[in-house]
Amino acid sequence: MTSPVLLLIFNRPDTTAEVFAAIREAKPERLYVAADGPRADREGEAERCAEARRIALEVDWRCEVRTLFRDENVGCRRAVSGAITWFFEYEEEGIILEDDCLPHPSFFPYCEALLERYRDDPKIMCITGNNFQADMKRWPYSYYYSIFNHCWGWASWRRAWQLYDGELKGFDPETAPYMLDNLCHVHGFGDHWAGILDRVRNGKIDSWAYIWTWSCFRHGGLTCTPKVNLVSNIGFGDGGTHTTASTSPLASMETSELTGPLRAPPERKPAETFDQYAAQNHFGIGKRRVFRSIRNRLRRLVRSLRDEGRPA
Repeated sequence: MTSPVLLLIFNRPDTTAEVFAAIREAKPERLYVAADGPRADREGEAERCAEARRIALEVDWRCEVRTLFRDENVGCRRAVSGAITWFFEYEEEGIILEDDCLPHPSFFPYCEALLERYRDDPKIMCITGNNFQADMKRWPYSYYYSIFNHCWGWASWRRAWQLYDGELKGFDPETAPYMLDNLCHVHGFGDHWAGILDRVRNGKIDSWAYIWTWSCFRHGGLTCTPKVNLVSNIGFGDGGTHTTASTSPLASMETSELTGPLRAPPERKPAETFDQYAAQNHFGIGKRRVFRSIRNRLRRLVRSLRDEGRPA
């Protein structure tokens, strides 16, 4: 496999070993491994981090390896986004896996083929290995275009990552809901995402992934989403950072093979039905949020009117 791979690890030797085994089977020519530093107040974490790093460097095939191992802990948001930026300083494009995202073998050729196919298409910003749809057996194509850049195993290009709005400078909580509502016609969609992004901006959520989603939303970027699920998140449970509910239906989802040659949808536009399903069933946005959405917009209107009435 000629496409480079970035493996993001931390303190989970068990899941790291499984994901690394999948990478070993694919045998990329270039492997990048990045790790945040251990937290000083967590007993035994330094040892677990060291073991995960050891496992991720057991390269026994012909491969160029680069590492970014932090001595101090900087947190999920800064560690992961910084590692991806580091990766794209060396590479124009590549595949990105976290230590709990276990790919099906066909994930790698799928990503590699689409990295080449959409290399110079600014409309396509991401390739994901995740599919959270209920049933796509009748879908005649290998993938669909989505507004959602699910990041449990994905690929992208330097040109797209350069649009990552790391400090959310382009996010305005007053106007963002209206812009976001134009992307997906599900009640409460704009307020749902604006609320999450506002909490990320205020440091209440330590996440790089929400910012990456916002960056794609903001620039109208599309994500190639496979018709079958190609990556299973095996990290749900006590050791997860954001995936702590081991009983979640998203935990350790089954994966399937995606055979080639890959057939593209005829029109380069979001599959609205699939995106609405994901919004309602994966992100939990729906009718129950209607009144909350109306309330939030009224609050913004009152705040705006109050500010306009203040003396200069």
